[in-house]
Amino acid sequence: MRLTVAQALVRFLAQQYSERDGVEHRLIEGCFGIFGHGNVAGIGQALATQDVALPYYLARNEQAMVHTAVGFARMRDRMSTFACTSSIGPGATNMVTGAALATINRIPVLLLPGDIFATRVANPVLQELEDPRSLDVSVNDAFRPVSRYFDRINRPEQLPSALMQAMRVLTDPAETGAVTLALPQDVQAEAYDWPDELFERRVWHVARPAPEPAALSRAAEVLRSSSRPLIVAGGGVIYSGATDALRAFAAGYGVPVAETQAGKGAMPWDSPLAVGAVGHTGTAAANELARTADLVIGIGTRYTDFTTASRTLFGEARFLNVNVTSFDAAKNGAVMLVADARSALESLTVPGWRADPEWTSRAGSLASAWWSSISADASLTQEAVLEELWEAMHPTDVVVNAAGSMPGDLHRLWRPRDVKGYHVEYGYSCMGYEIAGGLGVKLAAPSREVFVLVGDGSYLMMAQEIATAVQEEVKLVIVLVDNHGFASIGNLSESVGARRLGTAYRMRGPSGRLDGAYLPVDLAANAASLGADVLRADDRESLRAALVKAREAARTTVVYVETLPGGSAPPSGAWWDVPVADEPGEIRDRYMEAKRHQRPYL
Repeated sequence: MRLTVAQALVRFLAQQYSERDGVEHRLIEGCFGIFGHGNVAGIGQALATQDVALPYYLARNEQAMVHTAVGFARMRDRMSTFACTSSIGPGATNMVTGAALATINRIPVLLLPGDIFATRVANPVLQELEDPRSLDVSVNDAFRPVSRYFDRINRPEQLPSALMQAMRVLTDPAETGAVTLALPQDVQAEAYDWPDELFERRVWHVARPAPEPAALSRAAEVLRSSSRPLIVAGGGVIYSGATDALRAFAAGYGVPVAETQAGKGAMPWDSPLAVGAVGHTGTAAANELARTADLVIGIGTRYTDFTTASRTLFGEARFLNVNVTSFDAAKNGAVMLVADARSALESLTVPGWRADPEWTSRAGSLASAWWSSISADASLTQEAVLEELWEAMHPTDVVVNAAGSMPGDLHRLWRPRDVKGYHVEYGYSCMGYEIAGGLGVKLAAPSREVFVLVGDGSYLMMAQEIATAVQEEVKLVIVLVDNHGFASIGNLSESVGARRLGTAYRMRGPSGRLDGAYLPVDLAANAASLGADVLRADDRESLRAALVKAREAARTTVVYVETLPGGSAPPSGAWWDVPVADEPGEIRDRYMEAKRHQRPYL
């Protein structure tokens, strides 16, 4: 079949499927794109003319469309995703942030940036980098360190093998992340005679690697030597569909379960074995158990510094790690069980062993005390907004967030009632993810109500996908919380001696500093200008009414609320390592004292 490279690419993507446990999914559900001279005559023409099942979606920002693809793929447990295409130059480099987010979070996305001429007949073309060291370098080489697979298609003959490798990585749970195929604009439009089998329906089987018998024996031996075990459940538990297996394992052996950001929802929040969030943004219950556990069983987690409290949290515990990737399984000097989470939990049996009953009982008491310690706040603080939001949402609704102080409050305080009801991007904690990611969540689960929780800082960075949601008639509820600046970084800035510099949205005052009046910016009016309906709330009662009305609405609705500083959430009691200036003083003394408790985890 004679087609251009771009036409062949589009036809191929429309025929790719993933399969796990006998259930098939369309692997590439559609293509987001913003067109320019680098892709309009290639992929743009192909999407417009090829009669294939690959719907096109118009985005407003290249970074945002990758976030939307990530939100979609995460909600689908990595079985389906989107392709994203951009022109060369700034369109392509805008996607680099999204690529980093996808790879860090182990989420599959396919990126198709345009590139400079492979033939070099018109060099230097518009937006070409012109690296004097080599003419084969373009700005797209910035994708290499943030992609799990990168290739540049300089000849049509290279396309089939590159596509096979791209699909392999997208469907491999141990390798997945951003996949980038850079497409020179002249090659996209070049015709070639393709073999018919390239366009046949192809199913990529997503494996459930089983644990080795010897590794199971080692894991069982470690468990038998433990009396105070603690499970740390990460995102791998949810992506592998292992929540039932986790709950059965925990109940069968009396092991309490703490959760990372990506793993939150793996356990019912009110289970007697659920101790909530762990780490710097964790609950006092989970962190107290972490300090005194003799064994930490990490399942599907990559142990970020927030989870380990910068390696100060887990006392003298040993580690047993269950992970589909050996890279993550080997962390913290652990005994490794390299396998799919569900397969491992169903295979790992230790007859006659249970955690110390006093330990199990203590976990339940600590968790109960934690939830009892959270008091209602009559004023309109951020914690009050979360409480009202939780009350307004139904069990299958989804809350989406990514950056600022809200991920910490959500991790500590939110009570998921459904395994897919909590969607906080905290691998990259990327400001601007919220609305775009929420759009992807809603596209993946159209029957669920999706509540996007976004602060004014993130909103000002990337609000324009409201227009995309309106255009596609995809309904979101966006709760826009305005505290006139970066509250989280403001608190951090003060704690490290930086005096909250640059963390408030204020005019320049008479002193020459940014300490004047708040900016006269009306974010609610901005949201309305992008096509959303807007409801304003100025107290808890009006917020409660607005949330109910927004949930019942038929189109995207923004609930705008200004919050007061401070809050009533009890602290986690866990540290986070942010270096402070090496100069005498109380701040430096506190920092050095905390550093004494860091472990090498060898």
